[in-house]
Amino acid sequence: MTAHALHLSGVVLPEGEHRDVWVRDGRFTFDPVPGAETVSRGGWLLPGLVDAHCHVGIARGGGHVEDLAHARQQALTERDAGVLALRDCGSPVDTRELDGDPELPTIIRAGRHIARTRRYIPGLGVEIEPEDLVEQTRVQARRGDGWVKLVGDWIDRSVGDLAPEWPADVVAAAIAAAHEEGARVTAHTFGTDALPALIEAGIDCIEHGTGLTEELIGEMARRGTAVVPTLVNVENFPGFAAAGEKKFPTYASTMRRLYANSGAVVRAAFEAGVPVFAGTDAGGGIDHGVIADEIRALCQAGIPAEAALAAGSWKAREWLGLRGIEEGATADVVVYETDPRADLDALQRPERTVLRGRVVA
Repeated sequence: MTAHALHLSGVVLPEGEHRDVWVRDGRFTFDPVPGAETVSRGGWLLPGLVDAHCHVGIARGGGHVEDLAHARQQALTERDAGVLALRDCGSPVDTRELDGDPELPTIIRAGRHIARTRRYIPGLGVEIEPEDLVEQTRVQARRGDGWVKLVGDWIDRSVGDLAPEWPADVVAAAIAAAHEEGARVTAHTFGTDALPALIEAGIDCIEHGTGLTEELIGEMARRGTAVVPTLVNVENFPGFAAAGEKKFPTYASTMRRLYANSGAVVRAAFEAGVPVFAGTDAGGGIDHGVIADEIRALCQAGIPAEAALAAGSWKAREWLGLRGIEEGATADVVVYETDPRADLDALQRPERTVLRGRVVA
């Protein structure tokens, strides 16, 4: 369904005020638009949800999808869950051809993962040695949409446990190079040992962050470093531990400990003032379209329901340079029959979705 001008009436979030909102030429306005088609009346109007950590182009079980049609379907699945913007934290597939598709969410890319040789999932990242990290960081900064993704730690078979992938001085130089290119940097980390160098070097975000300590959380809060906990993926840690226990018992023990502490880490980060955002790690081992599960998981970890919702909506949009339901902003809105601040389960039941000014299925 396409409409040149739309009208919605309901409780606008996060302000919580009942208002009439119009859409003209794909943008919000609070000035009445004569002849606009009323497409929603009486619901709760939420700025489009954000999955701040997903992968469009990674197939179920790992590796890349067969073609762009499969990548497109992944993005459609996210959209049908109310996700109207994705931060793609590394994909082996160039999905830029999807950018002109009016049915798909906005995709903000980080290029490909940058990993140490034979120290990550085969075929997903660019695998290099430390002497090439700065150059490759610049390459990915130019390919992405303002983000670069490093693999900060992974299992080191020589020690049988998680270990940093990069020397501290190289990490610092790479992050500085990305910033010179105008890009922000994030990093996959499960354990603790890689985190001090990343945070000290001025990294902008930590993915997963299960190894964060009280001291590191305090430093992140001071610097404004964000974390995307991906708690729906952390639920897989016991399975990772069981799969690796025979060969790497120390690693298995580490993963179980990180899993046991994961909720407390998220709660401590939030309470310390660290910006926390909702991301699912969809792609590979996690199905797309489960942002509601992640927002609920943040709440179950101890983040208040409205703050958890903000982490997957208006706060996440602001962090990524996107606007909410404001005069002149791109019209991305999901309508719910009940108040999602009071009932996060409502996120499973979007009543109406408007993407860039168009009503979509």
